Amino acid sequence: MSPYKQWIAFSTIVRKGIVRVFRIWSQTLLPSVITSVLYFAVFGSILGSRIGDFNGVPYILFVVPGLVMLAVVTNAFSDVATTFFTAKFFSRSIDEILVSPTPPWIIIAGFVGSGVVRGVMIGALVLVVSLFFTHLTIHSLLAIIGFLVLTSLVFALGGLINGIYAKNFDGITIIPTFVLTPLVYLGGVFYSVQALPSFWQNLTFLNPIFYIVNGFRYGFLGFADVSVGLCVAVLCGLAAILIAANWYMLRTGLGLRQ
Repeated sequence: MSPYKQWIAFSTIVRKGIVRVFRIWSQTLLPSVITSVLYFAVFGSILGSRIGDFNGVPYILFVVPGLVMLAVVTNAFSDVATTFFTAKFFSRSIDEILVSPTPPWIIIAGFVGSGVVRGVMIGALVLVVSLFFTHLTIHSLLAIIGFLVLTSLVFALGGLINGIYAKNFDGITIIPTFVLTPLVYLGGVFYSVQALPSFWQNLTFLNPIFYIVNGFRYGFLGFADVSVGLCVAVLCGLAAILIAANWYMLRTGLGLRQ
């Protein structure tokens, strides 16, 4: 395919995903906003006022980055998983894409691109909601934007793998419910890893969400439990592995053959 045709294929897939997000905004955007309001009200206004300062900052400021990442992770993942699953089992449009000369990397970029857009939008919306409960400080805007985009990318790639393998709707909900959500809650959203016993600290260091939350928290507060460089390295490593896995699956048809 010529570069122009590749661009047409990529932009068409991305546009279709973004249009879907806005068409059913009450299912794709509104739930995260409502959930965030509840989180900020309970953990920020109610519990935060009792806890007071945490690591030298108000508790609500400490938990805001983690709550934003909770919304970004789940939305970027579910967006791509659901979109690809729908294209595979209902509209069957994935069949036309696969038999076309569209290269696998364009297919990956197209589906993942819409997931990244939704993840970034959700992150921005949750940050706006947080302004009604606290005054955010910004230490590094580059770190905030970088981790927002990288996190959306990594979990959009993960969602694509899930969408390729899923055989029914249960297959695209089980991972967010039983894997992603526990990892987020155990990834330092509501606490510092330094407060844990050594055994649980070592387990937390194996949780990739821990590095995402800490890197994003650094962008606001200027401190983290681990170095920002390590957080970036973990995210980039995960992205590389997931890109390779998606490319191999689309190239070989693994998980696509009925």
